[in-house]
Amino acid sequence: MMMKKVIAVAASVSLALMAGCASNPNDPQGGDTNRTAVGAVMGGIVGGVLANNTGHRSTGRTAAGVLLGAAAGGAIGHSMDAREKKLREIAADRDAKSMEVERLKEDVVRVSVSSEASFDVNRADIKAEFKPTLNKVAGVLQSDGKQSIRVVGYTDNTGSEAANQRLSERRAKAVGDYLSAQGVSSSQITTEGRGESEPRASNATAEGRTENRRVEIYLQQM
Repeated sequence: MMMKKVIAVAASVSLALMAGCASNPNDPQGGDTNRTAVGAVMGGIVGGVLANNTGHRSTGRTAAGVLLGAAAGGAIGHSMDAREKKLREIAADRDAKSMEVERLKEDVVRVSVSSEASFDVNRADIKAEFKPTLNKVAGVLQSDGKQSIRVVGYTDNTGSEAANQRLSERRAKAVGDYLSAQGVSSSQITTEGRGESEPRASNATAEGRTENRRVEIYLQQM
């Protein structure tokens, strides 16, 4: 009964916080504070549920589970908020080359870079003019060892499917290797190519093909 009350209260607070996020689009912090708060509450719910499901049904242990879960959820939210902010500052720099930053989940941030800005056509060696931006990204990524970094390469549908797959793999590996050379732990980095699959735009136009040729870096808290 006590566990049900804890979950009910935490869920109510979580809903209130999320409603606050939705009703305050002009938050000068870009919603960072609200996201962290929601993460803390949701972490608290998870902590409480775990404490209950492992047989720790006493009020003290349940409360401890809630507090520990809230601390973990809040820490993850705050850490990702800080890195997302830094990455957005890099993307906003006028020298940044077609870089976009998107928060996909509480613990996942995606950085997308047009291959036009980072690679020459049909090549997998990183352009010299893109390296200063990538150096800054590496500086953000190497700040936390408790994260996984997945680099994914994509192409348009020009050429054979097999050739596009190989090219996307080489480009993803080139970015992963470069990040590692700049101090990001190689044990945190995985790379993969998806060729011409998962296009973001139509391959029927030159503009669409340009958009589909890209590399994406997924940063996730572990």
